[in-house]
Amino acid sequence: MNAVLQIHPEPVAAPSAHARHDFGALLARQRLALPPLSISTLQVNITRLCNQVCRHCHVDASPTRTEALSREGVERCVALLASYPEIRTLDVTGGAPELHPDFTWLVRQARALGRQVLVRHNLTVSFDPHPQTGQSMAHLPDFFAEQGCEVVCSLPYYQAYFTDAQRGRGVFDKSIAGLQRLNALGYGQPDSGLVLNLVYNPAGPYLPAAQVGLQADYQRELQARFGIVFNQLYTITNMPIHRFALHLHKGGQFEAYMDKLLAAFNPQAADGVMCRSLISVGYDGRLYDCDFNQQIDLPADMPGSARPSIYDFDFAALLQRRIRFGPHCLGCTAGAGSSCGGATA
Repeated sequence: MNAVLQIHPEPVAAPSAHARHDFGALLARQRLALPPLSISTLQVNITRLCNQVCRHCHVDASPTRTEALSREGVERCVALLASYPEIRTLDVTGGAPELHPDFTWLVRQARALGRQVLVRHNLTVSFDPHPQTGQSMAHLPDFFAEQGCEVVCSLPYYQAYFTDAQRGRGVFDKSIAGLQRLNALGYGQPDSGLVLNLVYNPAGPYLPAAQVGLQADYQRELQARFGIVFNQLYTITNMPIHRFALHLHKGGQFEAYMDKLLAAFNPQAADGVMCRSLISVGYDGRLYDCDFNQQIDLPADMPGSARPSIYDFDFAALLQRRIRFGPHCLGCTAGAGSSCGGATA
């Protein structure tokens, strides 16, 4: 009887998590190139000081943080806006950006230059005293309206349980009161010119629901329960860095969450990522492709400068830079995409 030759192939090891989540390799496989398109937005993370401690916060902001952009840095940002009319929008974020001592000065200067100003507002900061000075912040809604700022407010959900679970006890009630006050000033009202947008983050390791449908739910429920109106809802995916990454690791969910983001990769969402039209400024004046790269200290790759900053800002060189990517970029390209302006696809 003839022997039967049996071939047993060597087992092929599954790719490591690091290899699976290599965003640059993913783009190469998809034959996608994502060069900068413009610099229409200067996003300034003016301080990491905040009156809240949110478990999903990629900045790790809190009342104990002391990092803040210097007055010289604030003045330099205004000078950049004056020098480059292509930068049409100033996006001021934090922490709670309003807690910076030069916040109102920066906003006034930018508005005097005719720039759109977006303020990332957590809705409770106007009710709480300044964590360092004790100063009342109750003037903020009137200031926003006076300057015609676009106000972008985080509201994790239209029910108290889910909002307080993510942001702290009592945050929901303050947030509702804050929205009602903004509405009374004209924000979100038809034909007022005062834009009020809300931001939704999932409460855990999940992708956001479809932005259009969730916006309709928010508008219906907030109007029916509290008489609140607003313009748009932005859905933003929780980024797997810093505080949220720690939360995932503690629960043994980090790799599963990264795999979920990878499985939901959307080339159309990738094409619209915010880093293609934005430059992020850190509290130290350093330049980054986005706020997320800023938080993991991945500086912009501007030709001619190892650590580019607002002090050697070169508009033309920045348009020629190679945007730097990492595994966290899967969060911006999963599903319908995620950016500071919500879904991208």
